[in-house]
Amino acid sequence: MVSWLRAAGEPSRVRLLALCDRGDLSVSDLAHALGQSEPRVCRHLRILSEAGLIERFRNGQWVHYRIATSTPAAGFVKGLLAQLDRGDAVFVRDLDRSLSESRAASADDAPRTSESRLGRALRGFVESNSPVARLESALVVGVEHLELLEGAASLASGCTAIAHSRRAAQAARAFAERRGFNCRVLLAASADGLCERDLARAGQSFDMVVLDHVATAKTATINKELPNLLTYGRRALAPRGWMCLFERYESLEVARGKVIEHPLARLRRLLGDVGLSCERLSPIEADDQHVLAALAAPAATKEQLRHA
Repeated sequence: MVSWLRAAGEPSRVRLLALCDRGDLSVSDLAHALGQSEPRVCRHLRILSEAGLIERFRNGQWVHYRIATSTPAAGFVKGLLAQLDRGDAVFVRDLDRSLSESRAASADDAPRTSESRLGRALRGFVESNSPVARLESALVVGVEHLELLEGAASLASGCTAIAHSRRAAQAARAFAERRGFNCRVLLAASADGLCERDLARAGQSFDMVVLDHVATAKTATINKELPNLLTYGRRALAPRGWMCLFERYESLEVARGKVIEHPLARLRRLLGDVGLSCERLSPIEADDQHVLAALAAPAATKEQLRHA
């Protein structure tokens, strides 16, 4: 009871509980409703989540929050919210903002993907680590973070993206049109990963291949899925090209036999298994997610350049 009271006893967190009681909302939705920054809202959500008052879950490509479903915590929250004056100006304004955001999303012809702090961080990694000022071609596999797609398009004369659902492909095309950049968006042959048919449709090798694997929620299948993605991503890479990979840290925490392999060591090994040399590893923390960003180049090309 004391831990619940400490978590709920702050104005912004009471407002967040009231909003989450109305439905499942993302960090972007909640930040818009409160008129606060996403990092600040994330800190409040983390406190509420650690106290067990709200639940964090993945809904397709996005992380959403809702009131806890466990009986004791849910009963406490419902009792607390029953004491609120729903006519209070602050609560009315929060609700109006959240409803207007939902209506705007529904009004779009194509599904709307919110920009995020994590997406901006992923884009920053790609742009700051480009080997040259201008690339001929770039391939982005996964379009969950649209800022990342825009970053790749800003670096390359030609940009191709592979989306893993029709909704994601529609959102990517609508985003590119709104932002005024050209990008060819293809629908992947399967719901995740990359395959021979995808490479055939892409139809060329690329100076930069970006693999956005952050949205994958199937941690149990990571042993098979990530190596497969890297294999085909490597095949799409030009001889002197570069690859950027983004993977959730917890997805890499998988035991190898009886040995628990460190996530950084595992990622380096997986890259090496497909003939890539890991040039840089950087942790990225944003939107309550811990991501490893890797920059890699073909090992053979690196060796040729060393002896040239």
